[in-house]
Amino acid sequence: MKLKLTSSFGNFAALLLGVIASLLPFPFIFQAADHITDVFINFLQLLGPPIIFLSIIATVTNMNSLSEAKVLVRKILKYTLLTTLIAATIGAGLFFFIRPAELSHAHTLIETPTSPIITYLSFVKSIIPSNFAEAFLKDNVLGIAFIATILGVSILQLKETQKELLSSFFQALFQTLLKISTGIIKLLPIGVFFFSVKLGQILQQNASEMHSLLMYTICVISANLIQGFIVLPIILKRKGISPLKLAKAMMPALTTAFFTKSSSATLPLSLQCSKSNFKISEKTANFSFPLCSIINMNGCAAFILITTLFVSASYGVTFSVMQILPWIFISTLAAIGNAGVPMGCYFLTSALLVAMNVPLHVLGMILPLYAFFDMVETCLNVWSDSSITAIVDKEIKESQAEPVQAT
Repeated sequence: MKLKLTSSFGNFAALLLGVIASLLPFPFIFQAADHITDVFINFLQLLGPPIIFLSIIATVTNMNSLSEAKVLVRKILKYTLLTTLIAATIGAGLFFFIRPAELSHAHTLIETPTSPIITYLSFVKSIIPSNFAEAFLKDNVLGIAFIATILGVSILQLKETQKELLSSFFQALFQTLLKISTGIIKLLPIGVFFFSVKLGQILQQNASEMHSLLMYTICVISANLIQGFIVLPIILKRKGISPLKLAKAMMPALTTAFFTKSSSATLPLSLQCSKSNFKISEKTANFSFPLCSIINMNGCAAFILITTLFVSASYGVTFSVMQILPWIFISTLAAIGNAGVPMGCYFLTSALLVAMNVPLHVLGMILPLYAFFDMVETCLNVWSDSSITAIVDKEIKESQAEPVQAT
């Protein structure tokens, strides 16, 4: 307990000191922050893909049968779709309530970067890489997860001795990476300090843009806060799980997610915190977190919907309540298909606007704010991953206990 309190205090102190340091007129602080945060992110991203691969394959090969894996996947998909759909719906409701488009119109032209062609056909194609190494070299998390799943399922079909041998091998590799990841927790206050310096710098440099798009910013951030502080806690409470205890247990992972803006990079800490601090079973955590980090994007759903409506409305496009319903589902599906795309939410929104023949100039005005949005959205995504994993773990434990109680 003392160690947990010390770690939380250290992270909080580092956050405050970092914000204060960002206000000082010393350029070398920002130069050091650029280099150290890059090293910190590189180290996390180095562990991300292999941990996704090994956690899935180690978990699948450790299962008694395919039916056990199907139960896990079905429960995770159910709560992923539910929470992401709610997030998109909240975004739509806030947009109609706040009406941010009335305060921003397409009178300022800012060049926006060309978005890649993102289609669901290319999304499906990316799931199956052309070779094993390509998935890892390109950080294709969908391809990595696919390879791990088919390998794990195939291993389950082998003879018992072969299955045990390979299962032990992948388990050992996975535990080795987790040992490495525990070192990140000890270094986390250093990372938090320098990430806070960069955050303060971003807020200072983009103050004018944030003022001109204040209501839009409030709309996006409010959607994330409502999802994180109201919706998910209500779902947890209904399942008999304390949101405060879970949040306290996952705080190092949530802090890292906020500053690194990457669910995959935060994965080592998410696994560590869930198993050590909240006592989620190793089997459930090792399977649920990697899968959720790929498909569970609550924050992205709200951003895609609000931004599409905001930019469209800025050019005079109007939506009735009935017209907005399909967009809620489109945003939900687009968010789930966002994995593995750099600046995925931004470029997916761009692709939707291009398909509607809406100019992208206003989207360019949003670009300076996106770094901050991405921080909040990633933190929400990891919090949602944690909530879903805790719920699934509790349901599985209860279902396993029922036959015992009956006897």
